[in-house]
Amino acid sequence: MTDRVSLGTLVSRGVLEIGDGYRTKRSEHGTPGYRILRVADIGEGVIGADGPDFVSAEYKDKINSKLSEPGDVLLTTKGTVGRVAIVPEGIEQLVYSPQLCYFRVVEPNELNARFLSYWFRSRDFLLQASHRANNTDMAAYINLADIRTLELRVPHMDEQRAIAEVLGALDDKIAANARLVESLDELRNARLQPMLDEAEPMPLSSTAQYVNGKAFTKNATGTGRVVVRIAELNSGLGGSTVYNDIDVDDKHVARPGDLLFAWSGSLTLHRWYRPEAIVNQHIFKVIPNDGFPMWLVSGVLQRKLAEFRAIAADKATTMGHIQRRHLDEPVLVPRRDIIEREDELMTGLWRRALAAELEIEKLAQTRDALLPLLMSGKVTVKDAEQVVEEAL
Repeated sequence: MTDRVSLGTLVSRGVLEIGDGYRTKRSEHGTPGYRILRVADIGEGVIGADGPDFVSAEYKDKINSKLSEPGDVLLTTKGTVGRVAIVPEGIEQLVYSPQLCYFRVVEPNELNARFLSYWFRSRDFLLQASHRANNTDMAAYINLADIRTLELRVPHMDEQRAIAEVLGALDDKIAANARLVESLDELRNARLQPMLDEAEPMPLSSTAQYVNGKAFTKNATGTGRVVVRIAELNSGLGGSTVYNDIDVDDKHVARPGDLLFAWSGSLTLHRWYRPEAIVNQHIFKVIPNDGFPMWLVSGVLQRKLAEFRAIAADKATTMGHIQRRHLDEPVLVPRRDIIEREDELMTGLWRRALAAELEIEKLAQTRDALLPLLMSGKVTVKDAEQVVEEAL
């Protein structure tokens, strides 16, 4: 197949099965059972299967095909439309929520699941979906009927596999770097813990300056630097990301390696690794004071987050937050001689993790540039392989 064909036609030919999630009743919750996979659990190519809700196993026959199978391609269809992931081997069997759509390849000799997953991340899909997604006055949503009308180019299986392998090589390296970052940060945090055995309490605010962002999305020009909001910290850059070419004070600029603390909503801590950006309101840029290296400031603040989240949860507001006075609360900080003794190693771990994140950004840009060209046939797999080889 080389002509464009609709997903609905692939279903009618028996090549593909499409379905949405299971509408669970509260009375059906229980364990042992199947964990519910929701939109929030789908990241960029990854599945975070750690939600607290389960459907009792006694309803397995009722759930039927809406239970996950390895190789299923998942697409978020409500709220944030267009996040994509593939169910990996070895993961627990999950039940899909209604805001997810699954695509199960029935004839793998005619359609490659990873190729399909890349098409869902292409501009071709996004353009078609954009004409169908905002068809209600509620959150963006695309339904099964509309999904069946979407059309894609399905090349020969050899080309499908080749495209999937080329782009997959980049994604595999991105995933390996992400695991490296996680391991380095875990090692750094583990090494900090014994340092706190000989620590003294001091105000958190004495270790760093906490510079609050401003409402830089107002009258945004649509060009220039990214305006970093909590959404960008949690989910990365996307279609709703705001750009502004205004000049701002240097204290409101985020550069790779800077520490950003979302003090409202999710209350999360992030090492910024994307290109230079502007820090929006509800986010502190954390600037270490003299004598307090970045790894230390990050470590002590990370240990304070659980308390801050508890404070935010008690707020009788729609979005919990902390107040600046909470930054004056005490934290344990190692003695200066211990900090100096460990600084070379700990700073090395911090910088190595940052380098891996910067490489992730570069690899993702290469993948995103090649994806539409490969999907449209404008670039051959051979040419793409050379680009990927140079990137890796």
